[in-house]
Amino acid sequence: MTYARILLLSLLGVSTPFMATSSVKLPLPVIEETHQIEQHSIEVKGSWMTYLEQGEGKPVVFVHGNPTSSYSWRNIMPYIADTHRAIAVDLIGMGDSGKPDIDYTFKEQYQYFSRFINRLDLDEVILIGHDWGAAIAWLYAKKHPRKVAGLAFMEGVLPPQFPAESYESLGPVADFFRALRDPVLGPMLVIDQNMWIEQALPASVNRTLGDQAMDAYRAPYLVPESRKPLLAWPNQLPIAGEPTQTDRIMRGIKRFMRRTNMPTLYVYGSPSVERSPQVLKWYVENIDELETSYVGQGLHYLPEDQPDAIGRALEDWLRRLDD
Repeated sequence: MTYARILLLSLLGVSTPFMATSSVKLPLPVIEETHQIEQHSIEVKGSWMTYLEQGEGKPVVFVHGNPTSSYSWRNIMPYIADTHRAIAVDLIGMGDSGKPDIDYTFKEQYQYFSRFINRLDLDEVILIGHDWGAAIAWLYAKKHPRKVAGLAFMEGVLPPQFPAESYESLGPVADFFRALRDPVLGPMLVIDQNMWIEQALPASVNRTLGDQAMDAYRAPYLVPESRKPLLAWPNQLPIAGEPTQTDRIMRGIKRFMRRTNMPTLYVYGSPSVERSPQVLKWYVENIDELETSYVGQGLHYLPEDQPDAIGRALEDWLRRLDD
């Protein structure tokens, strides 16, 4: 049974032998769930965006995905902060950032992120992205190639998987993503039941998240109306040409990947949820200045599974970029 199938069944409330007991989770080192990294806030487009910051030097900006926050980078940032200025942003409507009355489309999320970079007056920035944060990082690099000195990404919502030509091409999760776009089922799962936080996130980490971590991830979404960004993200996935704006953006990223000479690092684990062998092969064949780093066992939220291995991989990559 594929991991995607297991995740789909668990989200729909169907038990499987794999999910029957937490004892089947592979043993991993204890992951620290507290941190002492200072949080800051800055005005952006009439709202505010919060971020963690540590260290000095060339800026390295970490961009999270759905439904996480800057908190997911807490154990990775210290590896970078000895030699660089490590910054982990909370995307708009997420983490401790403001929740303006917008639709939270990919384009809007990108606009707030781009303005955040401008407000901090960052140049020669290195971007580190996960999930949708990887897509935001790639789009920023495409639009501002002279301002980006390098990009590392993992478990990204990116080509070659997206744009998806059809729901059927998504395999066993096709029905799940159809359900999220249903005007009744989608809000019921995400807004009413808080599915991304209570089910999808813990099911997509290869260990049992502790109370502190779960509380940190729950905190921005304690009331239903705060969960609007969590429903917007899956509905921004470009599938069968819709939404057209995101489909067009993702095709542009795909073209940029094939022509850029930007130093790039692809971090991946196993079993992953993005069909690592096929995706890895595509990246190796299509991105010229690509390095890869395997960080061990992990599912989709690799920063919660393998922060030390990711931190060491980034530390080594950055050292060689600086040489």
